[in-house]
Amino acid sequence: MSDPLRIVIAEDHYLVREGTRRLLEDTGQVEVLAAVANAAELLQAVDEHRPAAVVTDIRMPPGHQFEGIEAAHEIRRRCPDTGVVVLSQHADAGYALLLLEQGSAGLAYLLKSRVADVEHLVFALREVVAGRSVVDATVVDELLATRRRAASSRLDALTPREAEVMQCLAEGMSNRGIAEALNLSVSSVEKYVAAVFAKLDLGPADGHDRRVLAVLTWLRES
Repeated sequence: MSDPLRIVIAEDHYLVREGTRRLLEDTGQVEVLAAVANAAELLQAVDEHRPAAVVTDIRMPPGHQFEGIEAAHEIRRRCPDTGVVVLSQHADAGYALLLLEQGSAGLAYLLKSRVADVEHLVFALREVVAGRSVVDATVVDELLATRRRAASSRLDALTPREAEVMQCLAEGMSNRGIAEALNLSVSSVEKYVAAVFAKLDLGPADGHDRRVLAVLTWLRES
């Protein structure tokens, strides 16, 4: 078994904070170095412990606005190797865009309800530690629904199958995972992914995951 992920948790509600700690530690895959109640304490804990990743609520004292997102940006600036998973009660694609607009690598946006699905939360932690990105499937669903109501754009060029593939990409699936989910061959998935990127004018992008850029394109044109 690989060494446990060393993380810090930030959540101002004590019971949620300690419950999240217990769920993660009980997996045997995570070591919680510190559990704090606000953004200032989070930044201090990151400086002290240099964790592999952080799990933070989106809203914390003092303002209960976007402290988690602001802290995520500061953590990525100070410690580029530390991944950040932001938890929110809101399936609002705009919040995800706010988190990812300065760069998507090493960041995830999940709904708080995902905490109960501890395997998915651990998956997101491992993805951000690896420098990849994860966007909650519910946010992607909202994105798709919004897009269907929006005016025409480059996204209208996507076929139904390509739209399914893009949704899987936004959920953080590998090409093999998409193949299994959609009952396709890996080579077919590779062709669909290439078609999505081509139709959205997404060429090779230094420092950015084109999967997340595809989602951001969907957000901006919705």
